Amino acid sequence: MIKRYIMAPGPTPIPSEVLAEASLPIIHHRTPQFQAIFKEANEGLQFAFRTKQPVLTFSSVGTGVMESAVANMTSPGEKVLVASSGHFGNRWREICKAYSVEVEHYEVEWGQAVDPAEVSKRLKDAPGIKLVFTTLNETSTGVANDIQALAKVVHEAGALIVVDAISGLGAMPCESEAWGIDLILAGSQKGFMIPPGLGFVSLSPGGVEKTKTAKSPRYYFSYDKAIKKLTEEKMPDTPFTPAITLVIQLKKALDLIKQEGMENIWKRHASLAKATRTAVQALGLKLYAPSAPSNSITSVNGPDGVDTGLINKTFRDTYGMSIVGGQGKAKGKIFRIGHLGYVDGSDVLLAIARLEMVMHKIGKPVPLGSGVKAAQEVLLAENL
Repeated sequence: MIKRYIMAPGPTPIPSEVLAEASLPIIHHRTPQFQAIFKEANEGLQFAFRTKQPVLTFSSVGTGVMESAVANMTSPGEKVLVASSGHFGNRWREICKAYSVEVEHYEVEWGQAVDPAEVSKRLKDAPGIKLVFTTLNETSTGVANDIQALAKVVHEAGALIVVDAISGLGAMPCESEAWGIDLILAGSQKGFMIPPGLGFVSLSPGGVEKTKTAKSPRYYFSYDKAIKKLTEEKMPDTPFTPAITLVIQLKKALDLIKQEGMENIWKRHASLAKATRTAVQALGLKLYAPSAPSNSITSVNGPDGVDTGLINKTFRDTYGMSIVGGQGKAKGKIFRIGHLGYVDGSDVLLAIARLEMVMHKIGKPVPLGSGVKAAQEVLLAENL
């Protein structure tokens, strides 16, 4: 028997009480019963997004709400700046091109963070750009970008900022309203601890105004339709059939999030990330993103001469644990261990213990227990 574990950046483990909600009989969405649940879920989303602005919910994965941002915020032929630090940041460029939006692309070396000073320079050199797309947490490289600093320089240039926070929201500080983020989006299968299938979008008042002048086509992903249904009646509703069971699970997961508190959740993720980074370095492995590491996921350079696909395969097939490898130009070069969402110190210790065994299996032995010991010392110091 092999027991299965997920230590990936999404989908992430799901609490048992959240899983149980999916087993309940389905209810109709155009009823006071569902609308009451949806209302509580929306209030919980505002808590998680750190905003008093409405948070729109779509039956979609994260890429869908990324597309929705382009569809609602841009016009064909408009020039925007995409500031990317990896595979998913580059997805902004691909979506913009699909909507005939002209892209000024600033891509940093993978493993590095987007530089706010460079964003400021590029906006000064191209004053016609009024929209910047970037990423809170670049899942493919394990890099966290300084969104607070980026929002500041973008606003100083008279532009708006759109942030993909799909794998970062909930794992690291992100003050949507206080930092002035104009559009921020996330997905359900990451820090929200439910299955894939919901995407979330929150806009500033300035972001809402931008949607009113944008000319790109949209129908299902129309923010205007979604905002009206969310706010025009006494109880919030959706313009189209929602993913009912996922919304019910979301409400339960948000109850757990509120119980723990966002500051405590950020602290837990920071401690888990620190323990993971310390452990892999104790094994003689090198971090892929040492200067701007993520609290959602730790990216690690593979040993010399090893295709890291072998590490992933050994984790999965021998020990039943799913981690992830590199993408794009990092494919075969790195592996990534997630510590996002419903994860605690025991999960990290297990992942590190298995990593030590995997290294032996692939012919790159390390001292057994050395990584675990390093992680334990951090977790003890962090009270986890």
